[in-house]
Amino acid sequence: MSAQSSIRDMFFEESEELLEALAEGLAQMNAGNHDDETVNAVFRAVHSIKGGAGAFKLTALVAFAHRFETVLDEMRGHRIAIDSSNLQVLQRSADHLADLVEDARTESDASSVQTEGFLVALDACLGASPGAVVSEPDEPFSFAALSLDLSDIAMPAEAAGQHFRIEFRPHAGLYANGHDPALLIATLADLGDVEVELDLSRLPDLPDYDPAKPSLSWRIRLKSEVEETVVQDVFEFVEGLCDLDIKREVVEAVSEPAPQPPMPADEVVVAVERTDLARPAPVTPKEEGDGAGLTESRGPKPTLRVDLDRVDRLINAVGELIINQSMIAQRVQELRLATDADVVTHVEDYRLLARDIQEAVMAIRAQPVKPLFQRMSRIVREAADSTGKSARLVTHGEGTEVDKTVVERLADPLTHMIRNAVDHGLESLEGRIAAGKDPCGTIHLSAAHRSGAVIITIRDDGAGLNRRKILEIAKKKNLVSQDAELNDAETDALLFLPGFSTASTISNLSGRGVGLDVVRNAVAALGGPVSIASNPGQGTEFTISLPLTLAVLDGMVVSVAGQVMVIPITAILETIRPGVNDLHIVGTNEQLLSIRGKFIPVVDVAKGLGFTRPANHPEPKTLLLVETEKQGQCALIVDRVFDQRQVVIKGLDTNYGAVPGVSAATVLGDGQIALILDPDAIANNRVLPLAEARTAAKLNEERKLAVA
Repeated sequence: MSAQSSIRDMFFEESEELLEALAEGLAQMNAGNHDDETVNAVFRAVHSIKGGAGAFKLTALVAFAHRFETVLDEMRGHRIAIDSSNLQVLQRSADHLADLVEDARTESDASSVQTEGFLVALDACLGASPGAVVSEPDEPFSFAALSLDLSDIAMPAEAAGQHFRIEFRPHAGLYANGHDPALLIATLADLGDVEVELDLSRLPDLPDYDPAKPSLSWRIRLKSEVEETVVQDVFEFVEGLCDLDIKREVVEAVSEPAPQPPMPADEVVVAVERTDLARPAPVTPKEEGDGAGLTESRGPKPTLRVDLDRVDRLINAVGELIINQSMIAQRVQELRLATDADVVTHVEDYRLLARDIQEAVMAIRAQPVKPLFQRMSRIVREAADSTGKSARLVTHGEGTEVDKTVVERLADPLTHMIRNAVDHGLESLEGRIAAGKDPCGTIHLSAAHRSGAVIITIRDDGAGLNRRKILEIAKKKNLVSQDAELNDAETDALLFLPGFSTASTISNLSGRGVGLDVVRNAVAALGGPVSIASNPGQGTEFTISLPLTLAVLDGMVVSVAGQVMVIPITAILETIRPGVNDLHIVGTNEQLLSIRGKFIPVVDVAKGLGFTRPANHPEPKTLLLVETEKQGQCALIVDRVFDQRQVVIKGLDTNYGAVPGVSAATVLGDGQIALILDPDAIANNRVLPLAEARTAAKLNEERKLAVA
């Protein structure tokens, strides 16, 4: 990879972080936080994106960002009001800025018509006529500018007063820690008049250029009446991260400009444009006794960008380490040594250490859901615009950390559910007013850790589910039998059937029967269920429960027809030893379990997987009550339950192939390969249709009563 390509990739990575900061700042402004610090943070994000884009001649991105930051600059100068109308323009412009960054990354052409529409809206904020060009963006930075002949430029005449000569050369750690020399120079400009010379004498030839090794330095002349300690405080947080020399001198007044020697050809005077530079908070002199002179030396920024493939290899290696530890522990257990034997103690220490390493490595892939939640704000705005409704998104638990793969694969189902909440959940503007509700609907999106899983909830304050209408549509589309009698939970589950839709007309958001069934399948692929809770007139809540990582899982180790297998513990509700009167025969070979007034389908795992038990095999009497997506609750028949343990997931798709009823595999401590079962797939293949099962159970009960 060339140096230019590496720098370009770094620009887009930093742009993602800047767009997140932009979205967060605009959210705070929309919530009523209009202080200068928040507005400056939003301005800095757009300004930084524009500066980086200019270096790569991304003209469309630079032009739009320049107009965007012009509006923000007027706002932070209190020349434009920060009202709901202007904030709406800023939010839409931020969405379009993200689109332009993505277009630049993929080298695709952005829609000039769409961009022009946003520019007109920004011009309206400035009070300009539509299409008027408020100002032209700065020329992109070019190394060609370094060849200018500056030998005829004379320094201005010096007036009497106090001057400081500052020699400033940053180290690599200064940039890694997020500092910007331009911001330091801008802070000096607040203290007085500055003249800046950029020293390029250490700049290597282009083939030898290494972006990780800074080669620029600055010579700064500051005319100011402040104390020297104030100047030193400007560089307080970069002390130890740069070479810094500050000299104070007193200058006599002269009547005429003194001739100045020509500057070397490798130096350039940099003009500090104070209106375009975001400044840190004003620096004030330290009071006596507050530790003046004891400055903290801050090290490099405590983050490191690592290629994801390297992290995956590390996780795989740790998985093998865990398996190896289990094998050693199994062999030591077979020796039947005393519990206080040295080998037993060392193996236990090995187990604890391996577990600590595993948790630490898994934490490397963990990332907060905040960026994902920020993207959903845009989905709410677009869905509201498409439906003519007014809606806002309120997020909770943005700092909740989840495996990176889970976050990435959760984006599509969340998008479907957010759109569904706006389109189907929220009432129309007239309907909300008639119901005495706030005309602007609210979508709550939250994340939290609970019992080793991450719980994602999407809740709206709309009208709730119309279950009578849902059942009528399901019968009309022959998704259930015409005489089916379903309770509330079973009626709600109809929303996840393929082809089901309550929309009367086809729109950009709904009506084609594609939506919640995609959500269910996507979430099931991540190893979690989706549940619904709804109260008429109060709204609907969808809850997704997902594992924290897709690399390991807690499972129940069971025996099925002599084969050791693992069932995810998240799917198991309880273990049951049924009595004779708890099981009811339906048809020729199907069973139902009567538990707490309900009939639950019973599935023999061995038959579902095609296994045959030996003739002398004892009749299995252990049931695992599990929660499945498509069939609800059902009971799985297994021969024996061994224990509960954490296992390392090994995929079958790339190494073997898809196996019905099996989601993955793992290696146990004795080296045996155990299949990890998919309860939903097994139940779906073996369970009777719900309505038929209930009807058969009722007939069976009536038959027993008649005989009695």
